[in-house]
Amino acid sequence: MRSPRPYAPQSGPGTPSLTERRKAATQIDIARAACELFAEHGPDGTTAEDIAHRAGVALRTFYRYFRNKQEAVAPLLAGGGDAWRALLAEEDPGTPLTEALERAVTRALSDSQAVEEGLEVTRGLLRAAATDEALRAVWYRVNQESEERLVPVVARLAGPGADPIGVRLLAAAATDAIRVALELWSAGDAPVSGGPSSPAALAVRCLRELTGAMPLLR
Repeated sequence: MRSPRPYAPQSGPGTPSLTERRKAATQIDIARAACELFAEHGPDGTTAEDIAHRAGVALRTFYRYFRNKQEAVAPLLAGGGDAWRALLAEEDPGTPLTEALERAVTRALSDSQAVEEGLEVTRGLLRAAATDEALRAVWYRVNQESEERLVPVVARLAGPGADPIGVRLLAAAATDAIRVALELWSAGDAPVSGGPSSPAALAVRCLRELTGAMPLLR
């Protein structure tokens, strides 16, 4: 199984240095190797040495970036959140928040081969996480970090007069909507796109049910 390479930023003001980009690329290579091996042998049948060998790096390089084998998949799990926050950030301030959130979620979870491949990787990891506590902890941590990074994006769209508590609650609800949708979808065999059980459709449904009564969206 090959997972898609993440978006590679173009050079320009504020972009990472060459050294930082190389480090990020190494982390992604290790994460990809971990996902492949977990899919082939499961977390219990995979060691850090196996992952380092598959990624073509020394074991000490593996431990330079990750504390254990489960942590190695975090960059790929985090990639989906990075993509959807970037899409939401493209929305203009003043756009109705419900419209902006649903559009960004739908775009992030559909409409490209790379997204579909990434979702299949996520499905495999979430299924493995059901019986692997350490992998499940990585998933929850990635979602917590995504929620924290979502707060300023929501605040910008909501405007300077928005209630800070409402902004935090909306960021939490939006993050949980996607998390729950992906967990539900991963537990079954529904296709990546199309129908009410696709990740995008489930995420929009969860988003509506979790945020429908929030004053910030009225």
